[in-house]
Amino acid sequence: MVSKAASDAPSQASQPSGAEAAPGPGASSGAGSGKYLTSSVAGAAKILVVGPLGVGKTTLIGTVSEIKPLSTEAVMTQAGARVDTVVADGKTTTTVALDFGRMTIDGELVLYLFGTPGQQRFLPAWRDLAKGSLGALALVDTRDLEASFDALGNLEELGLPFAVAVNVFPGSPQYGADDLRAALDLLPDTPVVACDARDPASSVRALIALVSHLIDVATETP
Repeated sequence: MVSKAASDAPSQASQPSGAEAAPGPGASSGAGSGKYLTSSVAGAAKILVVGPLGVGKTTLIGTVSEIKPLSTEAVMTQAGARVDTVVADGKTTTTVALDFGRMTIDGELVLYLFGTPGQQRFLPAWRDLAKGSLGALALVDTRDLEASFDALGNLEELGLPFAVAVNVFPGSPQYGADDLRAALDLLPDTPVVACDARDPASSVRALIALVSHLIDVATETP
């Protein structure tokens, strides 16, 4: 089964991460590169990857997926710009339905990753994607923590346990885990990890922290 990962974030993260990157294989997850599951797989879990527009959800799923990821990216329009948060890094596309990828951990546990649209106006799609999910990885950007409030609020409303992954962008402020918990109003046991969504090892560590948290939550539930 999955080894328990540390859930506390380092006070600083040194590797920058952008919101756009070419998809890569999830080789570091211990998975095969083929499209079929191995005979050693003993279980599967549906996981949401959530966060505001431009935080790196599509990039993370593409980075770790052992299959060609599905992405429903569409060009951002002027009509959408009137209601969506402006992203300063030149992002011109947005997820309008879902991102999908698959990652195997330790050859035994398969994670089916569903990335949600970043805009609050797509909340009905959130509710559909959340059905059957065991938990969520919430990506945040310290340059605009307030942008993550809607996503975290949605998870709390849906009752989904989650871990927070701080996707570090060039020049983004660096905070300790306790400061981030206070700023995001997180429970003390919510894992907070630093993450570079472009880096397979870093992204896999974030997902393992989430899985470890879900195991803890399941164990503690009477």
